[in-house]
Amino acid sequence: MAGIPTGVATPGEGARETAPSRVVVCRDCCCGTVKVAGDHAAQTARLRAAVPVRISECLDVCEQANVIVVQPSAEGRAGGARPVWLGLVNDPEATEDIVTWVRAGGPGVAPMPEILDLYVVTPPRRPTR
Repeated sequence: MAGIPTGVATPGEGARETAPSRVVVCRDCCCGTVKVAGDHAAQTARLRAAVPVRISECLDVCEQANVIVVQPSAEGRAGGARPVWLGLVNDPEATEDIVTWVRAGGPGVAPMPEILDLYVVTPPRRPTR
C-alpha cells in the first residue's frame, strides 16, 4: 500500500536483505494516552520512520502500558522465534533499543539487547475455541 513505510533501512544504515521483523504498538484505552506519561506521538513516529509498524487496539496488558510487541521475521520464525512482548516502554532510549534490535533482525535473528530484558512481559492468555 502506498504511504506505509517498509521499515527497511537504506544502504549504509544496517539494511537487511530479508523481510524485517515488525512491531505492533498498542494505542487504545491506556497505551498512548494521557494515562501514561510520555510523548506517544513521537514514539510512534520514530518507530514508523525506522521499522514496519502496525497500530493495534488494546492488547489486554494495560498495567504494562505502553506495550510493544516485536514480531519475528520469516527468517526468525523459521528458526523457532516467537513474538516478544515489551511493556512499560515509555522512554525514548527504550524505543531506540527496539529500533536497533529490529533493524538488526529482531527475534531469532539478532540477540535482544540485554536492557530490553527489563521490559519483557508475559502476553495475556487468549481463550481457546
